Amino acid sequence: MKIKTLLIANRGEIACRIARTARASGITPVGVHSQADANALHVREIGHSVCIGAGPASESYLKIDAVIAAAKSVGADAIHPGYGFLAENPDFARAVEAAGMIFMGPTPETLERFGDKASAKDAAVAASVPVISGAQGARSNPQEIAREVREMGLPVLLKAVGGGGGRGQRLVTDETTLEEDIEGALREAKSTFGSEGLLLERFLPEARHVEVQIAGDGKGHVVHLFERDCTLQRRHQKVIEEAPAWGLPRGLLDRIAQDAVRLGETLAYRGLGTVEFLVAGEEYFFLEVNPRIQVEHPVTEAITGLDLVALHLRIAEGAGLGLVQDDLAINGHAVEARLYAEDPAMQFAPSTGTLTTLSLPEGLRIDSGVEAGDTVTPYYDPMIAKLIVHAPDRETALARLATALDHVAVEGVETNRAFLTALARNPEFERMQVHTRWIDGRLDELTKDSVLSRPELWKAAAAVLFMATSRQDGGSDPWINRDTFTGWRLGLGGDTMEAGQRVTLTDASGASQEFRVGPVKSGDSYTVLSENDDIATLTMREVVPGRWRLGHGDAVFLIDARIQAGVIEMDTPEGRLVFRPAAPLDFAGGDAAADRAVASPLTGMIVEIKVAEGQQVAEGDVIAVMESMKLEISIRAAAAGIASNISVSTGDMVDRGQIIAEILPSEEQQDE
Repeated sequence: MKIKTLLIANRGEIACRIARTARASGITPVGVHSQADANALHVREIGHSVCIGAGPASESYLKIDAVIAAAKSVGADAIHPGYGFLAENPDFARAVEAAGMIFMGPTPETLERFGDKASAKDAAVAASVPVISGAQGARSNPQEIAREVREMGLPVLLKAVGGGGGRGQRLVTDETTLEEDIEGALREAKSTFGSEGLLLERFLPEARHVEVQIAGDGKGHVVHLFERDCTLQRRHQKVIEEAPAWGLPRGLLDRIAQDAVRLGETLAYRGLGTVEFLVAGEEYFFLEVNPRIQVEHPVTEAITGLDLVALHLRIAEGAGLGLVQDDLAINGHAVEARLYAEDPAMQFAPSTGTLTTLSLPEGLRIDSGVEAGDTVTPYYDPMIAKLIVHAPDRETALARLATALDHVAVEGVETNRAFLTALARNPEFERMQVHTRWIDGRLDELTKDSVLSRPELWKAAAAVLFMATSRQDGGSDPWINRDTFTGWRLGLGGDTMEAGQRVTLTDASGASQEFRVGPVKSGDSYTVLSENDDIATLTMREVVPGRWRLGHGDAVFLIDARIQAGVIEMDTPEGRLVFRPAAPLDFAGGDAAADRAVASPLTGMIVEIKVAEGQQVAEGDVIAVMESMKLEISIRAAAAGIASNISVSTGDMVDRGQIIAEILPSEEQQDE
């Protein structure tokens, strides 16, 4: 059956990516969106989109009836679920097929088999694929789980039977937190996946994560598209992925791929899927199956030359795979980095807000679901973009990725850009001396602020560029129309520099510094005085629109720069830097009462209140548990005392910084 209209039951970058291939294949794509996504990029790019509910995913993207109704209303022949949301839901697959449409994914029965980790493990055993040892079957009784964990010995991994995408996993390493870990794992399993069942597995502390991309026609013909290495992870979430898996014997990788194909063949797998493994030395073990397209599929596309969405469409139309295993070969090396709106300084907590600046480099593939001006909300995954580099070899790919990350500029939210850059240039990662927990042991090193070799030069250049580009006319005299400069004021006094234009610049880290730009010495020369009394003489000349020649002493640089909405963006040899005129700062002294106010660290939903009004609490006790964009966070008391003025309830949405409770001093503390 030829698909004419395809409903894309997803959002963000994957919705945009599916739509592009659909159009190229002569298929009309139609999107869906929540009220919160009414102006989202995928809505704008697809062009035709149907609103299916409110902002929370549970009220929109996870509503089977609403998605089916949207598909019927536009006369869709098929539905592509993308990844996440309903992609692995067997009830959704059945509803699609019952409505007379094609579900672009495995059969409902296959989804059920792989959606339950215990069942998936049984399928692997039946296909003679090695599995990790652990307790047989799922557990839901906390006392039973605690007893079996103690019998197995730590460390043990608790895995929700319905989990996926890195969610629903907790590593237990400390006997003292065992009960808290079990409680949290059961709560997350129930709230997120609808089942409290947990698998208990032996934990492999220094394993690599290798996954195999498979494709099947639904009639027993299955091929693999080689492997991907997804070892770099934090909190079980992939950070950088690459293909092929570098540094492992090809014979070992071939055996893993053959096992993945055999597993697919036993179930007559239909569509795209990924079989994941842990590799420890010469041993490897089945982990799980993700029966859908993966976030990291672009690296497979890069090394094989295939369009996986086009292949998926072909399978869905009943045209088969159109290829055999011998048709496939590896070409070069590809690497992908996930740029997220998250704050490394706050244990990578999601960061919400408006993207006031978003500049991404050219010369590589970028899959993104947002543009400058879009908002990162607390409702969905905070991914900004995927940066994908393809090169003849791994060394070159990593070098190009690091350079590309240098030239990413984002304002309005915190990001993991610097963290990704540090990873791309890390010597141990370059040698692939890493494992799935490697990042956790090096977070301090990987998240420390990067140091520029010429920070003052770039700041001085930014001050000059503000002056030169903020004028109302294109003349060469910077002192004409000086009163039109946003955020500037004319200095007072007779000193040459005191008579210069003043500006306080704030960089992307929030650090502010005042500069005075002195009168033109000659031609394109400027004198810049910093608040530290450092004087720099620069030459700045625009050689072509947007490109400037910067001279400082004997050094000459070419920098790209633009000013937009009062923000200047500079593409320097040390990366892309962003500056803006700083608003006046309000300073306030510390307040002891602030330590007793319990505030939400980010925007999200309260899933549990752990204390009652008037309850005695100790410093560090959990006051409430919240969830935001796939992350569960415990909000703790910063001081001991009495829990008071609890202003939220389970299910409430709270904003970042919102006070949810107070910890008042006890009578004993007041007497001290």
